Amino acid sequence: MAKIKIPSQLRPQTDGLDQVEIIANTVGEALNKLVEKHPAIKDRIYDENNKLRRYVNIYLGDEDIRFLENLDTKVEAASELSLVPAIAGGNNICD
Repeated sequence: MAKIKIPSQLRPQTDGLDQVEIIANTVGEALNKLVEKHPAIKDRIYDENNKLRRYVNIYLGDEDIRFLENLDTKVEAASELSLVPAIAGGNNICD
């Protein structure tokens, strides 16, 4: 089974789980199955058009799926996916 690592800010939507095991052939299928198991996470990773939110980054191992085949990237049983929400903010003061 492939594993999806859940970051701390999304764990309330997965009943506190830090990872979820999924059987899937692609990243997109894995995310759909994650949403089936934990519907509360859907609004955090997909927008109102069911497109992956811009600020959600997904890694297969150490590779950003945007530089692979995106949601069509193949997943194997030993694969490890990581959901990584982008962090915004900070101080924009220039000296």
